[in-house]
Amino acid sequence: MDPTDRLDALLRERGAADVAHPGGTLAGHLARVQGRLAGLGLPLDVQLAGRAHAVYGTQGFDVRLLADDERPLLAGIIGPAAEELVHRYGACDRQLTWPDLAGSRRVHDRHTGTAEELDDEQLRDFADLSLVNEIDVAEHAPGFLDENGAWFRRLTEQWAPVLSPVVLAEARRVFG
Repeated sequence: MDPTDRLDALLRERGAADVAHPGGTLAGHLARVQGRLAGLGLPLDVQLAGRAHAVYGTQGFDVRLLADDERPLLAGIIGPAAEELVHRYGACDRQLTWPDLAGSRRVHDRHTGTAEELDDEQLRDFADLSLVNEIDVAEHAPGFLDENGAWFRRLTEQWAPVLSPVVLAEARRVFG
């Protein structure tokens, strides 16, 4: 069984198909994010992280499918690099991190209060995953663009130097 199939089985087992999310269910959202990352040609690690990005909960969606002590389980399915990205994404304090991410290269952990400086690849992967997630929410949550579109247009331009060119183009297309 390939990693996507194994991950899908874990998500089903943990109830992702029963959790409401804009556009239907959390399982549907996770599949769409992975699919968009794949369609944009991003690396498999980032695609798998996209499928699992909310399993530890996030600041914007605090439903946990896995506990922190289950990190080795997820790493065994998607690999350590993808799991690290998922954990970083879930722990991110968005208010402290997002406004200056491209300049500071730091992700603030909302649980520990610590901050981690990212290398170029980690920064790109984190920014790409974060924005592709928001693109999916924007396309499936009524009123999201009216309420948040201007903020995400500004964020896209702030993050432009660290985003993959394909994610930058997709964000500009969706956010205007």
